[in-house]
Amino acid sequence: MSGPLPLRPRGGDLRRPEHHSAAEHHSAAEHHSAADDTLALRLARPPRTRPGVALRPARADDPVDRLAAELADDAGAAVHPYEVAALLESQGLTGDRIQETYGHPDLFSLADAVFRRVPRSHPKPPVPPDPWRPDHLRCALRGLLFALPGTAYVLAQGAWGSASGLHGLIAAALVSWAWSQALSHRAYSRLAAGRHEAGRTLLAGAPLGAVAASVTGLLVAGPGAAALFAVGQSCYLAAAGLLLVLGHEKLLAAALLPVVSAAAAQPWWQPPALLRTGLPLLTVLLAGAAAAYALRSALRAAPVPGPTPRLVRSLPYGLFGLAAGMLTAVAGQQEPYAVIVLTLSMGPAEWLLYRYRGLAVAALHASTTPRGFRLRAARALAVCGAAYLLPLALGALLVGASAARLMLLGAVLWIALLLQAFGAAWPSAAPCLLAAATATALPLTGAVSAPTAQLIGCTAAASALLAVAVHHLGRPTAHA
Repeated sequence: MSGPLPLRPRGGDLRRPEHHSAAEHHSAAEHHSAADDTLALRLARPPRTRPGVALRPARADDPVDRLAAELADDAGAAVHPYEVAALLESQGLTGDRIQETYGHPDLFSLADAVFRRVPRSHPKPPVPPDPWRPDHLRCALRGLLFALPGTAYVLAQGAWGSASGLHGLIAAALVSWAWSQALSHRAYSRLAAGRHEAGRTLLAGAPLGAVAASVTGLLVAGPGAAALFAVGQSCYLAAAGLLLVLGHEKLLAAALLPVVSAAAAQPWWQPPALLRTGLPLLTVLLAGAAAAYALRSALRAAPVPGPTPRLVRSLPYGLFGLAAGMLTAVAGQQEPYAVIVLTLSMGPAEWLLYRYRGLAVAALHASTTPRGFRLRAARALAVCGAAYLLPLALGALLVGASAARLMLLGAVLWIALLLQAFGAAWPSAAPCLLAAATATALPLTGAVSAPTAQLIGCTAAASALLAVAVHHLGRPTAHA
């Protein structure tokens, strides 16, 4: 995980803010007439007929009936007799003809008669294309990019030395995750204004994150090979986060080719010690060069003046990254292969986040009441959640891990990411922080084991996040 997902509509305007406020200014959104407005809730209304007026069969000898039959398609869409009057006027009817042929004193009297005779028939607006259609290849590639850096640890084979060195790597990774989540949110917010603004944010934040993580690794592990490995890890994660935010996944994949190729060849060929150290370093250098290229390209874009978001707005995203890293680290100590399954699932998780947003838009168009939308939104949440968790359970069984613990951890991360995509930052970060605190602190008391503590923390967090998601995403204004 290198940052919160942007989740912008494909082909959408990058100048629109990524997250919208869910202000309670409407209980249900009315239909918008603009063709590009896909987030409208249509409210059904009965045909507008006047009290005491009954529609009767048309008579062939009644000129008004014949006129109403001729104009039925256009007059049926009218919501007021004045619209029919405009229609009749466009037909070139004169006052003399209205009196002589149709027996009415004026245009408005005839329009009222035609309006009464024609049933209301308001056509449904055409269904627009799904603005949240996911990019299948891009989501699959991002899922691989979350997992492939792990091949560097396979290739290094304990180059970090002692247990303190491993702890230094974990501490540096936690700082990198937290910093990357916060920085990515801020960069995505600036990306809504323009690529130049996002580039300036990343230029200032990415090096600081790499330094903070490197210093943390040095303080925990002490001087030595582990500290050098932590520096390389921190620099790579900073460069990877920058490339993912700016949409250069292919460049990051190319930078990973050296370590991935050497790690894949290990069953048949054992690389010498020089390559085990040199190839990860080469990947770090290539990722850094790719990040510099992407950053220079972004900074060449024309600057756009505008307000800068406050730093505190990115705080909950950073805390979520820290909590997610802690939960993943606890799970990795118990079942390392389960973490590999979880990391590989991030690609399908991102695809399903887009898919849920598309289903929510379809639910807005199909619903005629707020309650109907809530039911459709809950059903979409259940379908997408099950589509993510069931393969995760299968992967846990394949690697011999606990399916229940992995599914609960996956549910916590996926629902939290979904809420973040809708701007619910603190409601998604707080349960994850409590789950991480429970999973790490409770075993220290000796009351329960680490797996049980993780199960307790993730169960409580998943329940809280699910309740927040059903409530927050069940409101039409959350999708506006």
